[in-house]
Amino acid sequence: MSKRTTEDMDISDFKVPKAPFGQPQEKIKSIKELEGIGDFEDPWEDEYETESEEEVVEEENNEDKEGDEMDVEETEELQVYLPGQELQNDEVLEADQSAYEMLHSMNVRWPCLSFDILWDNLGEDRKMYPATTYIVAGTQADKPKNNELIIMKMSQLHRTQNDDDLNDSDKESVDSNNEKLDEDPILEEKSLKHYGGVNRVRVTPQKDLQIAASWADTGKVHIWDLSPVVKALDTKGYQISQKSSKPLYTIESHSTEGFAMDWSGTVPGRLITGDNHTHIYLTTKTQSNFTADRIPFVGHSSSVEDLQWSPTEKNVFASASADQTIRIWDTRSKKKEVLCVKAHDADVNVITWNRKVDYLLASGSDDGVISIWDLRTFVNKETKPSPVANFKWHSAPITSIEWHPTEESVFGASGADDQISIWDLSVEHDPEENSDKIIGKSGVEVPPQLLFVHQGQNDIKEVHWHQQIPGCMISTAASGFNIFKTVSV
Repeated sequence: MSKRTTEDMDISDFKVPKAPFGQPQEKIKSIKELEGIGDFEDPWEDEYETESEEEVVEEENNEDKEGDEMDVEETEELQVYLPGQELQNDEVLEADQSAYEMLHSMNVRWPCLSFDILWDNLGEDRKMYPATTYIVAGTQADKPKNNELIIMKMSQLHRTQNDDDLNDSDKESVDSNNEKLDEDPILEEKSLKHYGGVNRVRVTPQKDLQIAASWADTGKVHIWDLSPVVKALDTKGYQISQKSSKPLYTIESHSTEGFAMDWSGTVPGRLITGDNHTHIYLTTKTQSNFTADRIPFVGHSSSVEDLQWSPTEKNVFASASADQTIRIWDTRSKKKEVLCVKAHDADVNVITWNRKVDYLLASGSDDGVISIWDLRTFVNKETKPSPVANFKWHSAPITSIEWHPTEESVFGASGADDQISIWDLSVEHDPEENSDKIIGKSGVEVPPQLLFVHQGQNDIKEVHWHQQIPGCMISTAASGFNIFKTVSV
């Protein structure tokens, strides 16, 4: 079974006190510098020198000493830090600001295992700053009654890349936008009472709907209309009615809790949910409400860890399980899957179906392996399909994986090793460039397809691409949320 539950965790260890949006995290020094929020250095600070500083400069103005220093600088060899490499007692990791266009962090009252990004009416393909985004997240509180579904609006998300790292055209763009980089981001939130911890949250992909589903550790799945809550965030004085504070519908088909859940992108209001007892149930929207099937899809021999609808076929979905298999299903046949493949040598924790290339599926397992599958090879039952690509970069279970919404060859993944990795399958290995390989002290080679590694969070659970802000990613961890955009994508 997936290691993404909190059953074995001491919640008190993860409780983060409520703090202003952008407050630095103390566990990793680099977070304070990478946020770009609040404390900025005085840009003219270095122009003034004390008398003592001037004397030191004059004393060391010796040609021989300068020559010695130059020799030392020339002999120093810069080394690339790779995740997992042990740090010395006097060493601390710091973020390279030039690698990020935007990077912010946010603390919350309770850790959130799962979240999703809400569609908004601010436009698509947004590249201007400051940015604004809406998300919904579910908490893991100390008591079942203290849990919430939190709807958050994050605004004034400024570019955090230093001006020195920008080229002339970018600087002109920043100036024209009249950015005030020293302004703090603004966090506004509304919450809905949610009895039981929230294992997973998913929002419908349809742009005109703001319907979300939450998987509770009580074994129930709740469906919510978030539009009144979003309206309350955008409209001063708007009050959420008591009716709007309760679920639209509750699915009670499952006999135990689960994590797997996905909304259909082709049929609005169609939801599949999978539990720890191998069962998958289909729920559909009717004219007046929702209807949950009482007969499950059966076939897995262990817990269902993840589910994904086909981006093109309205009756087809895929499932991933702790029984190490990936199965393809047709909603018109519940007794048996259409196809079954033993995909990994460990639990299959997560899967993601490419929205641009509908025959590509990516999976992540409990042993840290990421596999890319060509579903066209699943057709022949006489031969066992093999992944078109395998990546063993992460040293702990893969906790989340998602294809880029517009770049068909790019995907992101998170692991229990406190890493978020970004990959591009279009990058091919060039044998003539063997001399340029990056190899760490432990002998680990950096795959050419690996574009970027983001760190700075503890116990990362989920990561998502923002569909309306190209290249923007949001991640949740025991230590809070990160919102960032790298220069790589």
